[in-house]
Amino acid sequence: MNRTSHSAREKESDPPPHLERRIGLLNAFSINMSNMVGSGTFVALPLMLGAMGGPQALIGWVVGAIIAFADGLVWSELATTLPGSGGTYVYVRESFGSDRWGRLWSFLFVFQMVSSGPLEIASGNIAIAQYTGYILRGITPLQVKFVAAGVGVLGTTLLYRRIKPIVKVMFVLWVGMLMSIVWVILAGASHFSPQLAFSFPPNSLHLSVSLMSGVSSTTLFAMYCYLGYYGVCYLGDEVINPARTVPRSVLLSVAVVALMNLLFCLSIVGVMPWREVIGSEFVVCEFMQRIYGHWAGAAICLLMIWTSFGGIYAMLLTYSRIPYAAARDGNFFRIFGRLHAQKDFPHFALLLMGGLATVASFLDLAEVITALIMARILVQFVAQIIGLMWLRSRRPEVKRPFRMMLYPVPCAVALCGWMFIFLMAPPKYIVFGLLSVVLGCLVFLALARRSRIWPFGRQEQPAPI
Repeated sequence: MNRTSHSAREKESDPPPHLERRIGLLNAFSINMSNMVGSGTFVALPLMLGAMGGPQALIGWVVGAIIAFADGLVWSELATTLPGSGGTYVYVRESFGSDRWGRLWSFLFVFQMVSSGPLEIASGNIAIAQYTGYILRGITPLQVKFVAAGVGVLGTTLLYRRIKPIVKVMFVLWVGMLMSIVWVILAGASHFSPQLAFSFPPNSLHLSVSLMSGVSSTTLFAMYCYLGYYGVCYLGDEVINPARTVPRSVLLSVAVVALMNLLFCLSIVGVMPWREVIGSEFVVCEFMQRIYGHWAGAAICLLMIWTSFGGIYAMLLTYSRIPYAAARDGNFFRIFGRLHAQKDFPHFALLLMGGLATVASFLDLAEVITALIMARILVQFVAQIIGLMWLRSRRPEVKRPFRMMLYPVPCAVALCGWMFIFLMAPPKYIVFGLLSVVLGCLVFLALARRSRIWPFGRQEQPAPI
């Protein structure tokens, strides 16, 4: 009887499930970098060279780095001014006011993220499956798709645990990613040919509409590789000292990955003719095989799979916190706001993102990359840049632990960069981006009408910032 009462009192005194602050600067940096590198660097180069028809496609890396650094300053200020898990969801909600327009824009963000997030994760699944064809010769296209889906299931399964062991696994995957990138760079440096690397086609750099369109396309693919410099912002409730950790990890990861990407691509085109790179299905493996032999091609293939899986792992971790934050706020289905009773992580949100990514693994890679970027530009990147400027002008008294330098120049650079990519894209993708916003608005209005909230009923008082 006494033992039973004592056990009951202990159970009552246990704290409710909550997110733990376990992520320091090194782990935050590794999460961002793993999000950014993943499979993108390995699969984007042939697409970029094909889009511009030559090594002038490297311009896209430079333009993308400028946009990413400017946008990283936006993310850093928002993440420290409006801390918490959920990233953009929290930023647009609080910037525009959680009772009206902020509720709409935060819903739109979750709406598109539940589709574009799994597409981004699926692109890593597809890349891994494609590269398995270098080792498992004769694998059919259908088998490749099932391998991609299997990678999605594996990533979701490994993340079904507490944050502390996840952070350790993330660090190990990050180390493997660094090994593969550094090996390629060193191998290319020792066999680098300037004549190959800078063999520009005639008139390829003359200012024209064609050049601008090519720069836009290559920058889009470059931004796909840079996506993730803000990954730790989605884990705000799990970061140690976010006011210092978040800005440092964001800006440092952009600088390091920008340099790595440029050196990586120069290494490839300095050894392989760019026309061969465009037509190569296993470009990194063939690059290493050309220098060292088949064993090196197989080894870099395994490291590439390791690296890509690190990116998938990081994306699944960070993106699962978005529907969780929205559901906790009452702006998404309530079930996704639950934490696992023993392991303290949003298990239903993880299963949602992992499941959709597994299904999306059956799609085409290039289409997946373009669609996910275009779906995000207006609702996420442009919206939160405007949100920060709106917050600065309407709420100057709000405490900002981190203030971007040279405001509003970084905002203008990031905004112009994202709109350049959006407006120069093929028309069908522009229509897709606009339709995703319209459809999200219609769903929001239908749910608001049913719940009798703004704009059809009561207004909720915004929480203080």
